[in-house]
Amino acid sequence: MTAPAVHIWRLLKWGRVLARHGALRGIERDPNTPAPVRRLARIARFGARVPKVPTYATAFQDIGPAAIKFGQALATRPDLVGPEAAKDLQRLQDSLPPAPFDQIRASIEAALEGPLERFYSEFDPDPVGAASIAQVHRAVTTDGRLVAVKVLRPNIEEEFSKALDTYEWAAAQVEAMGGEAARLRPRLVIAHFRQWTARELDLRREAASASELREGMEAESGFFVPEIDWSRTARRVMTMEWIEGIKLTDRDALVAAGHDLKALAATLVRAFLRQAVVDGFFHADLHQGNLFALPDGRLAAIDFGIMGRVDRQARLWLAEILYGLITGNYRRVAEIHFEAQYVPSHHNIEEFATALRAVGEPIRGLPVKEISVGQMLDGLFTITRDFDMPTQPHLLLLQKTMVMEEGVATDLDPDINMWETSEPFLREWIRSELGPEAQLADEIVRNFRTLRKLPELIRRIDYYYPPPGAAPPQPPLPDVVVVQPRHYGRYALTAIVSAAAGAAAVLLLN
Repeated sequence: MTAPAVHIWRLLKWGRVLARHGALRGIERDPNTPAPVRRLARIARFGARVPKVPTYATAFQDIGPAAIKFGQALATRPDLVGPEAAKDLQRLQDSLPPAPFDQIRASIEAALEGPLERFYSEFDPDPVGAASIAQVHRAVTTDGRLVAVKVLRPNIEEEFSKALDTYEWAAAQVEAMGGEAARLRPRLVIAHFRQWTARELDLRREAASASELREGMEAESGFFVPEIDWSRTARRVMTMEWIEGIKLTDRDALVAAGHDLKALAATLVRAFLRQAVVDGFFHADLHQGNLFALPDGRLAAIDFGIMGRVDRQARLWLAEILYGLITGNYRRVAEIHFEAQYVPSHHNIEEFATALRAVGEPIRGLPVKEISVGQMLDGLFTITRDFDMPTQPHLLLLQKTMVMEEGVATDLDPDINMWETSEPFLREWIRSELGPEAQLADEIVRNFRTLRKLPELIRRIDYYYPPPGAAPPQPPLPDVVVVQPRHYGRYALTAIVSAAAGAAAVLLLN
C-alpha cells in the first residue's frame, strides 16, 4: 500500500506542474473560485516563471497519461475552456512523442509470439498517431491487406496504476470532509474511472468492443466501424482494417474535400443516439481525433478502448428525459427522476419540475452557438445541490460522452440544433418501446419470469418454515462495528512528512 506521504508528494508535483505552465491562472482569476482554492493556486505558482500564454497540453502531458485523458475531453469543449485552450489541448489527441520503435517491435513480437515478419510484410516504424496509452502504425499483412496496428506504450500499466492510486487517496480525503464533497461521491467516481482504464489497457477487450459495435451499427449506414484482424491481436497489440479518410480535427481539409459538415454532424448525433438509446452500448471516446470522414461521406470511428453500457430501463428513462426536455414536458422529466430515485423522495416533484423548467426554457429552440453552456451547467449543478441529488457514477461515462459528442457536432456545424436533430429519432424509438404492443410484450416477459421463480420460492418457504422436528435455520448475525485503535502517531508522522515535502517542493522547484 502506498504511503500517504507519497500521495501528497505526487499531488504537490502535479499542482506545481500545472502552475508552472499557467494552467491554474483561470482558477485564480475566477471570482466563483473559493478563497482557499485560490490561495492554494497562488502557493503552487510561488516563484515559478508562468508563461503569458498557458500551455495546457504540455502541462497535462508532463503529469502523465491519466491527466492526458482528461485533457482530451476538455479539447472538445471550446465553449467551456475557450478556443485557444481547446486548440492547444487538441495536441493531446494523437500527436504525443512516440515510443522508440525497437521497444514497440519487441512488444509486438512478445505479444504475438513470433518475429514481426511472420505477421506483416511491411511495417512503418514511424507511427501515424501517438496518444496517451498507445500508438498506431501503418502496416501490410503477409496476405496483402493494409491495416492499422495499435500497440500499448511500454510500462503504461504501471504509470496508470500509480496515478490512480493517488487519485483514489485524494478522493477519499475529499469525501471525508462531508457536505457537498460527500454528495458528489468522488471515491465511487474514481472507482469507475479505474474500471474504464482497465478495459482500455487490454487491447483484446478493445477488439471485442469494436466487433460488437460494428454489428450493432449495421442499421446506421452513415457510420462505419473497421473490421478486426483477430489472428494478429493480443493483449498489447491490436490489428484492424485501415481507414483512408480525413480526421475531423482538420476542418480545412474537410471543406477542401467537399464534405458536407452539416450532414457529418447529423450523422454523429444519430449514431450516438442509436448506440446509447437503442443498443445500450456506446463509443465513449468520441473526440475529433477518433473520427474520420471517408471519401464516400460516411463517418468512421476508431479507438474503442472506452465503451459504455446502459441497461434497458435506464435507456428508457434517458430517452424520456431527453424527449421531455425537447417538448417541454418538465413534469414527466421530474417524474422519471423520482422513479429512478435520482432525487430523494422527501423532495416535492412539482418543485423539481419548476426547477427544470427554469433551466430548460431559455435554451429550447436555440442553436448551440446561442446557448450559454456555462449558465446551463451552473443551473443544472444548482438543481442537483438544492435537491440533494447524489452523483450517479454509472451514468458519468454517458454524461461525459454526451458532452464530448455535442462539442464535436458543434465544431462541425455551429448552427446545429441538437434538440431538433434528436427529436425524430427519440420520438420514434419511444413510440416503439413504450407503445401498447411493447407494454404488452414486456408484461408477458415479466409474468413468465415470475412463473419461473415459483419453484425456488417454494423451496425457500420450505427452508424457512420447516416441517415439525426439523432444525430451524440459523438467525442472521447482526452487523457489528469493530472498534480499532486510532493510529495517531502515523498521522502525525504523515503531517510532518507532508510539511517537509511541501517545503522541499518550494525550495527545489524555484
